[in-house]
Amino acid sequence: MARSGEELEHPVTGERLVWRRVARDTDGDLVECDLFALPGGHPAAAHVHPNQQERFGVLAGSVKLRVDGDESTLEVGDWAEVPVGKPHTWWNDGSEDAHVLVQVSPALRTEMFFETFFGLAKDGKTNAKGLPNPLSMAVILREYRDEIRLAAPPASVQTAVFAPLAVLGRAFGFRGWYPRYSADPIPKAHPR
Repeated sequence: MARSGEELEHPVTGERLVWRRVARDTDGDLVECDLFALPGGHPAAAHVHPNQQERFGVLAGSVKLRVDGDESTLEVGDWAEVPVGKPHTWWNDGSEDAHVLVQVSPALRTEMFFETFFGLAKDGKTNAKGLPNPLSMAVILREYRDEIRLAAPPASVQTAVFAPLAVLGRAFGFRGWYPRYSADPIPKAHPR
């Protein structure tokens, strides 16, 4: 289980997270982190939080944010909110590191997802885009389906494709979380 002050790094995407407040600090209301992104830094894929709102506040540098097809530039002091269920991505297209305060509410198991996802990347188990192999990705997306899904294809297609792939992935030994990344896993909870 994540703790405030702990740091995660994704060596492929140029992201580093430092937890400010984790689910147990906020009774599950919120997870909050400092996101540091190198120039060119970005998440591994555009995504959707089907049950969570995400907020971005830029503390240094700038980032581009695309929400539901609309693109904007966030600079120091700017805040943006990504409503529940809206596809989005961001990237640092500047020449300096960006520092962004990120808040996700409710917390659900967001920190455990990041521990797993970034842990696999740190162990060299991702491709050049920062994504695990398709079987591992299917298991992860099924495990954290309340927290995250890909922005495309549509959710119904993802469910139809990833459910059987996740079964196969588990048979090959892939998991949605690993004790080396999340020693004290957060139990699944129904979204609010």
